[in-house]
Amino acid sequence: MKKNKFSTLDMDSLQMHASARPGKIEIHPTKPLLTQRDLALAYSPGVAAPCREIANDPSKVYDYTSKGNIVAVISNGTAVLGLGNLGASASKPVMEGKAVLFKRFADVDGFDLEIDTNDVEEFINCVKYLGPSFGGINLEDIKAPECFIIEQRLKELMDIPVFHDDQHGTAIIAAAGLFNACELTSRNVEEIRIVVNGAGAAAISCVELLKSMGVSPLNIVMCDSKGVIFAGRQDGMNQWKSAHAIQTNNRTLEESLKDADVFLGMSVKGALTENMVKSMAKEPIIFAMANPDPEILPEQVEAIRPDAIMATGRSDYPNQINNVLGFPFIFRGALDVRARLINDEMKIAAAKALAQLAKENVPDEVAAAYSGRNLKFGKNYIIPVPFDPRLIAAVPPAVARAAMETGVARKPISDVQKYKTELSARLDPTVASLQTISAEVTMNKKKVVFAEGEQERSIKAAIGYQSSGYGEAILVARRDVVEDKIKEMGIKNSELLDIKIINASESEHNTEYLERLYILLQRKGYLLRDCKRLINQDRNIFASCMVQAGHADAMVTGLTRAYKTSLNEVCKVIPPNKNELVFGLSLLVGAKGTLFVADTSVNERPNSNELCQIAKQSASFARSMGHEPRIAFLSYSNFGNPPGGIADGIREAVKFLEKENVNFEFDGEMGIDVALSLDRDKNYPFCNLSGPANVLIMPGLHSANISTTLVQHHGLSNNIGPILMGLSKPVQIVSMNSSVSDLIQMALMSAHGAIKTDALL
Repeated sequence: MKKNKFSTLDMDSLQMHASARPGKIEIHPTKPLLTQRDLALAYSPGVAAPCREIANDPSKVYDYTSKGNIVAVISNGTAVLGLGNLGASASKPVMEGKAVLFKRFADVDGFDLEIDTNDVEEFINCVKYLGPSFGGINLEDIKAPECFIIEQRLKELMDIPVFHDDQHGTAIIAAAGLFNACELTSRNVEEIRIVVNGAGAAAISCVELLKSMGVSPLNIVMCDSKGVIFAGRQDGMNQWKSAHAIQTNNRTLEESLKDADVFLGMSVKGALTENMVKSMAKEPIIFAMANPDPEILPEQVEAIRPDAIMATGRSDYPNQINNVLGFPFIFRGALDVRARLINDEMKIAAAKALAQLAKENVPDEVAAAYSGRNLKFGKNYIIPVPFDPRLIAAVPPAVARAAMETGVARKPISDVQKYKTELSARLDPTVASLQTISAEVTMNKKKVVFAEGEQERSIKAAIGYQSSGYGEAILVARRDVVEDKIKEMGIKNSELLDIKIINASESEHNTEYLERLYILLQRKGYLLRDCKRLINQDRNIFASCMVQAGHADAMVTGLTRAYKTSLNEVCKVIPPNKNELVFGLSLLVGAKGTLFVADTSVNERPNSNELCQIAKQSASFARSMGHEPRIAFLSYSNFGNPPGGIADGIREAVKFLEKENVNFEFDGEMGIDVALSLDRDKNYPFCNLSGPANVLIMPGLHSANISTTLVQHHGLSNNIGPILMGLSKPVQIVSMNSSVSDLIQMALMSAHGAIKTDALL
C-alpha cells in the first residue's frame, strides 16, 4: 500500500473527518419521538394511514414523506476530483461534502450513495430503481464518456430530475459569465467565435448549452490533447466529440485562437500561452477554468492584454466559475415544483438568473466581505460571488418558472413572491455571515498573535490561519520548543518557515512595552521590576502589549489558563471601549437557527444598567451577523409572575432601555419557553416581540454559562464563542478544551474585529 505524505491541512482534515461521529452528515428526525403515542403515530399502527393514501395516489408520497426534499448524490468513484479512479469507497468523503453543500446553500437534504461498479449497465440498473426514495439524482465524479451514457439513460428511465453536475454545473455558471462578458464588450452572442480547449464532460456540456442559448455551431471550435476536433478526424474520437466537429483548416489550438473572441479552458495548466492571448480579438474573453491551476494566470493576461475579461475556477481571483452557484439552487427549484426532469430551459433559466443577479447592486454585507474587489457589474464582476445570500431567492424561482412553462412541473407555484420569501427564510444568516467574515479577513489580511505559542493546538492553528490566506500568524514562544513540538506532531518543518516566532524575553520591543505597562500599572501596586517580569514571562501580557502597540492586529489566548485569569491579564494592558461593557456573547447555531446568548463569560451578576448595555451591544452584533434582533430579558418570571428580587432588577433594565431610542425589539422579564414561543400572543398579547427571541439576555453568569454549555454538550447546537465584546482592541479568549478549528474560528473573529476597528479610525 502506498504511504501518503500529509501536510498540516491534510492532517487537520483527517482529524476533522474522524473526530466525534466520523463523517460529515447524520440523520435527525423532524418529528418528536419521545412517547408511546409519538411512536404509534410515526410507526405502527399509525404509519399505515399514509401508506394507504400513497398506495391510492402515488403523488401523495411528496405530502407524507421527505422525498420532495431529498437528492441522492451518487458516484462510482471513477473520476474523484482530479485524483482519477479511486473507487467507490474513496469517493464517499466527496459525496458527503456535496450533501453538506446542498444543505448549506439551499436546505436540500443530500443523501450520498456510492455504487461499487465500473460497469455502465450495472450502474444504471442499480440507480433506476431508486425513484420512489428521492426527489432527484445528482451524479458526481463519474468518468467520461460513461457519464454521458449513464445520465442519458437514467433521464429516460426515471421520472425525477437526473443531473450530472460535472457536466452541467460548470456549463451553467460559465454561460452566465460569458453572456455578461459579451454584453460588456458589445458582442452579439450569435456571432461570437469561441475556442474550447478540453473535450471532457464539462467542456462538451458547455458547448451544448451555449448552442442551445443561441451561439452558432459553426463558430465553436473544440480542441483536445490531439488538436482541433474537425470534421473527418479519426484519431481519439467518439460520438460525443464527433457531434461538435466542424469544417475547418485549423489543426491546433494556436491556429484556432487567432482573432477568436472567447477562450473556454477546461484542460490543463499552461495550455494557453501569452502569444495565443495576444492573437485573440479585441477585448478577448478568457475563461481559464482548469483546476487547481488555470490554463493561464490572470496576472499574465493583464500584463499583455489589459482589455481582456478573465475568469477562473479559483476563489483568489475575480470571476470564479464555481459550481456551488448552480446545483443547490437548480435542485431547489426543481424539487419545489416536483419536476420530472431538469431540461435545457431550466438550465438556461438558471444561467440567466445568475447573469441578471450580477447586474444588480450588491448588498453592503457582501461588498464588505470582498473589500478590495469592485463588486459592481464590470470586467471583474460578471457573475455573483458564492456567498451572496440573494442566490437562493434568485435562481430557484427562475428554474421553477421554466419547469412550469415547459410542462415538466407537477406542482406549480402560484405565488412567486411568497415563494421567494419562503426561500430566503430557509437559511440561517449566521452561516453566511461567518463565510462573509472569512472572505473579508482574506481580503484584508491581519496579523494575529497566538499568545500560547508553545501549545500544540496553537501551533496548528497558527499554521492553519496563515496557510488559509487570512493573514500573518505570530507565535509567542521559544523557537527551539516549537521546533521540537512540530517534530513530535509530524508537521513538515517547511510549513513553519513563514510563521513568525517571538520569544517574549528577547523581543526588541521590550523596553517600549515596559514603559507602556509601567505607566498603566504603577498606581495599581506594581513596581518597575514587576512590570518587567510580566513582559518577559507572561505571554498574555506580552501579546496584549503587541496588540496595544500595533505590532499585531489581534490576539487569541485561553488554552492554558482559566478564562477569568486570561481576561484579567489582558485588561492590565487593553482597556474597554468608552461607554461599553466587557462581556461574552455566545452563538448557539442549531437546526432551528441561531441564538445569541449574553453574558456567558465575564459579569457574574450584572446590574440593571449593565444588562441594558449588554442588550445594546448584543443587538448590534446580531445585526452585523445578518439577524434582526429580538431581545428577551430572561428570568424565572413572566411579566411579574411570580414576583421576586432578581426579576425586579431585570424589569428595571427593560424600563431603562425603554427610555432610550433603540432600533430593535426587546421585552422582559420572561422565561425561556415564552421567549422562544411561536404563539406567545395567546397569553401575552402585549409582548413587544414580533416573533421568537433570537438574543437572550441572561440574568447572571451562572445561568448563561450552564445553559450554553449544556446545549452544546447535549449535541443540540454548535457553540461559537463566547466572543469577547467591549475591549478597545480585538482579543478573543477561548476555553481550555478548545479545538484547533475553534482557535482558527476565534482568530478569524479577532481579525475581523481589527478590520472593524480600522474602519472606525
